[in-house]
Amino acid sequence: MGPNITNIAALIGDHARARALTVLMAGRALTATELADAAGVTRQTISTHLAQLVDAGLLAVEKQGRHRYFRIAGPEIAQMLETLMGAAADAGTRGPRPGPREPALRKARVCYDHLAGELGVLVYERLARRGAFALGPEGIVLTPQGAQAVAALGLDPGAPAEGRRPFCRTCLDWSERRHHLAGTLGARLLGRFEALGWAGRVPDSRVLAFSPAGEAALRAWLD
Repeated sequence: MGPNITNIAALIGDHARARALTVLMAGRALTATELADAAGVTRQTISTHLAQLVDAGLLAVEKQGRHRYFRIAGPEIAQMLETLMGAAADAGTRGPRPGPREPALRKARVCYDHLAGELGVLVYERLARRGAFALGPEGIVLTPQGAQAVAALGLDPGAPAEGRRPFCRTCLDWSERRHHLAGTLGARLLGRFEALGWAGRVPDSRVLAFSPAGEAALRAWLD
């Protein structure tokens, strides 16, 4: 038998814990109080939930002054959660109240530390069409054509990956049901889009809002 997944499944299956994990998919660390508000539970209740998630390796915690900040433990956890969101979308399982931000969430959002949604899929597919990626022994790798495209955006394509994290990796997008770009390159591209002023994060949301000029610049770069 392989690893027993029942404990992890039970932890994620609780509504309050699932809500906290979803909020943290925006890639930012939050306090227990902030997560309690997001999950709609008391501070005492969320503290118990967070302790369980930390013990299971789903969350990491960092103490700064009087506060403790919680975040997704790593990109592999974020990938698992995005995959589960896709499975939930396929099964027709939705949140209790789809809000007015949902169309914006589907267009462009932060998936842990990279761009997801319609524009995230667009980036990956347009670059792939231009021959930016090739298959390597452990997944996709950047080609010379891809390095040129990255350099044209002002990034160094030769900069090493972070730790053991893949430089390029695909991530199945829960709303588009196609792949967007993750890995070190995906994270650096998202940071570059923000640094260029093309897009900005909407407070208290995973939404990444592109300005009309920013989206036009993104499409021009891809073309």
